[in-house]
Amino acid sequence: MKNVFNLDDSNEIIDRIGKLTPDTKGLWGKMSVAQMLAHCNVTYEMAYEKKHPAPNAFMKFILKLLVKKTVVNETPYKKSSQTAPAFIIKDEKDFEVEKERLINYIKKTQELGASYFEGKESLSFGALNKTEWNNMFYKHLDHHLQQFGV
Repeated sequence: MKNVFNLDDSNEIIDRIGKLTPDTKGLWGKMSVAQMLAHCNVTYEMAYEKKHPAPNAFMKFILKLLVKKTVVNETPYKKSSQTAPAFIIKDEKDFEVEKERLINYIKKTQELGASYFEGKESLSFGALNKTEWNNMFYKHLDHHLQQFGV
């Protein structure tokens, strides 16, 4: 799996994002390209901002038990996989704004580096190691960039 903490791999992801246009159509799913970018931003909002509420203790236990492994392992997501409510984007989004936000988050993540994420608490899954953070970031981005053909 590619490494979001590696400059070359981060730049490759950013180059793929750069190939998107406001009119790029998804190969599957219901989201517009702008909604997809906003959807991808949620992962970073959860890592860097206090925008989303933390799940209660019971829900966090369920997420760790049933969802965490799927999110942090190296197995790619299936097409049209189910997503958590916080990741569902229903309203229209500004393509350029969401694109710029996502690129800035990717750059920030790469600049902070793997050591910053070692043992960092995830809003939903508790402490993750740097490999789990990488897998979560990369495979989510890769999944949706493939969804939009880049």
